[in-house]
Amino acid sequence: MPAEKTVDLALSELRAAISGLENAVDVRIEQQRDQGEMEGEVKRVHADRSRLAQELDQSQFRANRLEEVNREVSRRLVTAMETIRAVLDR
Repeated sequence: MPAEKTVDLALSELRAAISGLENAVDVRIEQQRDQGEMEGEVKRVHADRSRLAQELDQSQFRANRLEEVNREVSRRLVTAMETIRAVLDR
C-alpha cells in the first residue's frame, strides 16, 4: 500500500475517532444536563411535600380545635335548653 494511501486511511480513521469522541461528549453533556434537571425536580417535589405536610398538620390542628369548640358550644346549648325548660316548667 502506498504511503499516501496509508496516511489518508489513518487520517480518515482519526477523523472518525474524533467525530465519535465529539458525539460521546455531546451525549454525556446532554445526560448531565438532564440529570441536573431531574435533581432540581426532585428537590422541588421534596419542598412541595414538606410544605403540604406542614399545611396538613396545620389543617388537622384547626379541625381538632373546631371539634373542641363545637363540643363546648353543644354542651352550652344543652345547658341553656335545660335551663329554659326548667324555667318554663315552673
